[in-house]
Amino acid sequence: MQTVLQRDMSKDTDHTVQGHEKDRKSSVPGDGVILLRKPGGPTSTACLNRIKSRFRMKKIGHAGTLDPLATGILVVLIGQATKLAQYFAQGPKTYSGTIRLGLTTDTYDIQGRILDEKDCSGVLPEKISMEIKSWENLMEQPIPPVSAAKHQGRTFHSLIRAGQKVPHRTKKIKVYRADVLAIDPPDVVFRITCTAGTYVRSLAHSLGMRLGCGAVLTELVREQSHPFTLDQAVDLEELLDRKDLKKHLLSIPEALARFRTWDQVTLSRDQEKIVRSGQPVDAQLISGCRPRENDVALLLARDGSPLALAEAKSRDDRLVWSIIRGLWT
Repeated sequence: MQTVLQRDMSKDTDHTVQGHEKDRKSSVPGDGVILLRKPGGPTSTACLNRIKSRFRMKKIGHAGTLDPLATGILVVLIGQATKLAQYFAQGPKTYSGTIRLGLTTDTYDIQGRILDEKDCSGVLPEKISMEIKSWENLMEQPIPPVSAAKHQGRTFHSLIRAGQKVPHRTKKIKVYRADVLAIDPPDVVFRITCTAGTYVRSLAHSLGMRLGCGAVLTELVREQSHPFTLDQAVDLEELLDRKDLKKHLLSIPEALARFRTWDQVTLSRDQEKIVRSGQPVDAQLISGCRPRENDVALLLARDGSPLALAEAKSRDDRLVWSIIRGLWT
């Protein structure tokens, strides 16, 4: 059983990279997005470290971490795409998982230290279903004490390792849908769609408190990180076995196009120079471009390479594309 000290490490590194991964020649990929099927066991950071080492990358990140216990889709960002993490992470997530009744742990999942065990045989299935459905009424939830949340610059899990108390905090969430898929005591299988950043293990813990018997999360699969789905993802070992990432790398324009909210606007050479200087560009002077105020777009160079994210703003009775995030350096 994994201890608190072993899990949720924000600077986790993987020192188990096999020799053939180090020696095999590989090409450095361009900027873009990889949809990875994270395995259970390693942290999200450990998975990224293996990819970074294997393909000799300089910049790599992800759009929404998964706990070591969890599997499923992890949106991996390469190169300039790391600048767009907040945009790739903000969509709703869908998870399926299993909760075990009758246990309470310090991490709210099965990998933590057991704090209490109770008989759950008297809990009615109707009560379980009702309580899980009530997740749809939640507006906030407590942040788990063993987590990467920060207090005065230090993560909660580092405070616990140092023997210090973790402050009680809550965060705003929204569960759009919560369904019970099966009840096979003491296990409950469920599926939810929720806002980014929702702690599913906190939902399991709170369920156990309401039922009066305790509960922990034993399995979790992220099926969707909107708009990307698990069936589009590649297994970690399959990815590492490739000589390059061309087959699995979505360019920034391809990835943003999946959201259907980002227009793609191609600039002239002169307009490109204006954007590269960080200045807004007149939207009405761009051929075929008729945005409304507050529309967002990916501005492209003439060769199709991404230059910047921009938002349409009114200025002197005209709409201009105002730069949100530059991608040219």
